[in-house]
Amino acid sequence: MGLLAAESGFGFADPWAFALLFAGVAVFAAVGALSHEHERAFSASLIYLGLGLGAAVLLALLDVGWTDPLEDAELFEHLSELAVIVALFAAGLKVERAVRWPEWHTVARLLAIAMPLTIVMVAAFGALALGLSLGAAIVLGGALAPTDPVLAGDVGIGPPGEEDEHEPHFAITAEAGLNDGLAFPFVLLGLTVAAGGDVLEWLAADVLYALAAGVAIGAALGHATARSMVWLRDRELLAPALDGWVAIAGTLVIYGAAEAAGGYGFVAVFVGGLAFRRYERDHEVNHGVHNGAEIAEKFGELAVILLLGSSLSLAGLGTPGLAGWGLAVLLIFVIRPLAVNAALAGSRMERPGERAFVAWFGVRGIGTLFYVATATAAGSPLPADERELVLWTAIACVMLSIAVHGVTAGPLQRWLNEHVLTRPPAPARESVRAR
Repeated sequence: MGLLAAESGFGFADPWAFALLFAGVAVFAAVGALSHEHERAFSASLIYLGLGLGAAVLLALLDVGWTDPLEDAELFEHLSELAVIVALFAAGLKVERAVRWPEWHTVARLLAIAMPLTIVMVAAFGALALGLSLGAAIVLGGALAPTDPVLAGDVGIGPPGEEDEHEPHFAITAEAGLNDGLAFPFVLLGLTVAAGGDVLEWLAADVLYALAAGVAIGAALGHATARSMVWLRDRELLAPALDGWVAIAGTLVIYGAAEAAGGYGFVAVFVGGLAFRRYERDHEVNHGVHNGAEIAEKFGELAVILLLGSSLSLAGLGTPGLAGWGLAVLLIFVIRPLAVNAALAGSRMERPGERAFVAWFGVRGIGTLFYVATATAAGSPLPADERELVLWTAIACVMLSIAVHGVTAGPLQRWLNEHVLTRPPAPARESVRAR
């Protein structure tokens, strides 16, 4: 005889009913927060984290078993993976600039100088202050190096064609779009070192081939998707109301194809978004696809941050200790600003304050969670104690980043737009260009 779907008589405190109630409250909160996202950037992620923490307290009071970031690393890995790839495709769709060296010079500096410097400084701290092995320290450095494309979206450039691509906004969007993929080789390097693997094989397979395959597949499939979609729309064979779903389908196809071929899917989906935007860039289809990607991105953010917040525990938050939480402070207030200012010295960011804006908004978020979940999942070569320390130290950095960048994003956005971007570039730099 099967179990009854419901029991007669009075019944209270059913966990499933609480879960549905909480889910409804979370969606209401998401709708409210996203309705004012331009005025209060990052407020949505702060609300989600607060709701998640509330859920964690409720689960503890009800003594309900729930997820653990270490034991359920694969769940965190796949959920954050989906949120990031949609955000990367959406970031690529926003970029208006032609792919030419002079236009991307600032971004190249951030990727080639700021990101490796961040990895080195974080890894050094991990080895010296946290006592991590070299492999685990490199994993932590690679996971904390990239700017998150999901949370950084609110301080980057806007939807296609809606506003000028000012250099700070463009730099944050393009950096976040590319360094999530470019940091992955360093995470794999850490795992290779921890396992005693062949570094030359890592260089050939996980750097040269995987990056080249990701770029090639992303460019080809992004262009093909845009071309076929515009062709179908122009012949009224595709309903405009379904444009948003193309973002989901295109993201999954590009990412799946790149990963199946051994390439970096993160790189592929951002390049795919760029290629999609390059084809018929003024076509109305770009707006519909972008809107669909943005909605999926925001609800992916909601799901991941709620899951993170609800999975927190006092024991887990105490795992990093003073050194781990100190790294979170150093990363945001010292390491990121130092690395960015070193990378952008003498760059085209000529107005006072532009460089400071980019240096401050090195947001750590869902991409970092994906990397540490991947590195600590079953089969990881890292010892159990190091897996736990790396994971919870990264979570500490993400939580602090969500808090401080959430509080400062709105005021600093207004300051940049009203007091920095309205100023003319420095005269000295103008004279150099004139010559």
